[in-house]
Amino acid sequence: MAQAYTKEQMEQAVAEIRSKIADAARRSGRAPGDITLCAVCKTRTSETVRLSARLAVDVFGENHMQELVAHASDGAYCGKDAHFIGHLQTNKVKKVVGLASIIQSIDSLHLLQAVDKEACKRGIVQDILLEVNIGLEESKSGVAPDGLLTLAESAAAMDGIRIRGLMAIPPAGCDSALARRYFGQMRELFDKLKAQDLPNVRADILSMGMSGSYVDAILEGANLVRVGTSIYGPRDYRI
Repeated sequence: MAQAYTKEQMEQAVAEIRSKIADAARRSGRAPGDITLCAVCKTRTSETVRLSARLAVDVFGENHMQELVAHASDGAYCGKDAHFIGHLQTNKVKKVVGLASIIQSIDSLHLLQAVDKEACKRGIVQDILLEVNIGLEESKSGVAPDGLLTLAESAAAMDGIRIRGLMAIPPAGCDSALARRYFGQMRELFDKLKAQDLPNVRADILSMGMSGSYVDAILEGANLVRVGTSIYGPRDYRI
């Protein structure tokens, strides 16, 4: 099995990613600094996360509650924010609310209510993104595109929630043209959400694009990209 990257390889990888982000940002009429690089550190050790925190990554993305808690406890983020980007079960909401600066994967009214209840109990407002199942895949979580505004209206009425925008993962195996079509559809939904001018909705983050697609995502309007293997190298899922 291929080895995860060394510190030097991570440094070089981040520099290359930043260069591609800068180019894509300029091509889409924005500044490089307008794009947030989220380092997806699923399965990585706290030491690896700590090393990458010294590089030009903006925030971290965690898929599992246990790893979010462990990395935060170890101080691995070195003061940088961590987002929760994986599927969130309601029985794990208490561990994630307040620890993740943004929960990117809110996809149902039931989950919204659980997050709102916990945030209100703590006296905080939890920033979230609504996850959209843009490819309408049965195997993926996310609200259907035609149900997005209804879910947003429900969230807008909650005291413990602030919607910061949208997140999506297009179907795997898309070529560049098809991926850009899905990303373009997400940009349209994002613009519709902003146009609603709902309370508790800031709508300033469009999170889409991963290691193989972040350039296309930026060209279609993404301002946060989630990159994992291109930063850290192959994952060892036996860990």
